Amino acid sequence: MQKFYTGIDIGTYHVKCVIASPPVTPDAPMQVLGTGTASSRGLRHGYIVDTKEAAASIREAVARASQAAKVKVTHARVAMGGIGLDEVRSIGDVTLTTSGGIVTSRDMERAVKESEKRAAGRLVNRTVIHAIPLEYRVDGNKVFGKPEGLQGTKLSVDTLLITMLAKHHDDILDAVEMANVEAEGVMASPIAASFVTLTKAQKTAGVALANIGSETLTIIVYDNDTPVSVKVFPVGASSITEKIALDFQLSLPEAEQAKRGAVLGGEIPARKIQTIVNNRLKDMFSLVNAHLKTINRQRLLPAGVVMTGGGSGITNAIEVARAVLKLPSSVSSVGALARSATVDATWAVAYGLCRWAYAEDITDPGHSFMDVFAGGWESVKNLFRSLLP
Repeated sequence: MQKFYTGIDIGTYHVKCVIASPPVTPDAPMQVLGTGTASSRGLRHGYIVDTKEAAASIREAVARASQAAKVKVTHARVAMGGIGLDEVRSIGDVTLTTSGGIVTSRDMERAVKESEKRAAGRLVNRTVIHAIPLEYRVDGNKVFGKPEGLQGTKLSVDTLLITMLAKHHDDILDAVEMANVEAEGVMASPIAASFVTLTKAQKTAGVALANIGSETLTIIVYDNDTPVSVKVFPVGASSITEKIALDFQLSLPEAEQAKRGAVLGGEIPARKIQTIVNNRLKDMFSLVNAHLKTINRQRLLPAGVVMTGGGSGITNAIEVARAVLKLPSSVSSVGALARSATVDATWAVAYGLCRWAYAEDITDPGHSFMDVFAGGWESVKNLFRSLLP
């Protein structure tokens, strides 16, 4: 029986499903067996407002991918995104032994769990999707790398908690279940996309991945090969389309074509359209710039900003991002793919989920990948070192 993995990306504009088979070797491309897309119904800004409508869209996308791949999908990995996604920072401390103990992986896990407990007051109505250790300290001294094996009396950790509004989290899982698919695991959309669009060199040097969706702009910032921030802004590419439609009394399909650079004829100068596009892009990247300033990364990401998502192909997006952020800018490509693959960067989230599913399969059978993820980001980095482009 053929082994395959399925990833479902539930966006405001489209639901996308990718089905892929395992690579011949861990560093080889996965073969995309089938893809399916459906117009999103019952969603707004990435969260579900009508579960039945959302389930119908998911069912449609999965059915199309299943038909193309000639397989029956019963379970999948699911991405979590939208404005319900946010970050919380916390600190956890655990005592080793009074006589001076040796740090174990269990101690590292305990410290991370303690940081979640301390943040409980800020997590009302929120679910923690990922707990990512940013920095460990033994007896107050910063540890470069893993603290496992070091000796001391107290282990401390600074943690990035990536959270989701619990209602949105549960609604998405309910919609997937109503579509007759079992959600084997969930992952924050920007992390899933980063697995297949960013290289280890970019993540180590410092980079921001900006996913320009229909109604949201999501960024994930990496430094020293670790995610240090995730942020979602409630503005996306559709705001540009709507502005063009209102200013020139165009239908939304015509405005969308104009935004993409199509010449519609008539008396609408292309330069006026481009001015609107540029101004809206400036507003969007100004939000990114302000956030980078709050986390002390403004103009300090040598690998720059990499754009993905449906809005990444908008004319002048690279130039505007470079001008506003004063950073190198580019549009992502999906790594670890065969040259003949039919998916591009707009499929990065769904394909990244497939890579995650494969990674989980090749880890210790006694531990799920999400157990490894929660236990320590260093383990995840080691796992994905051979999987990243």
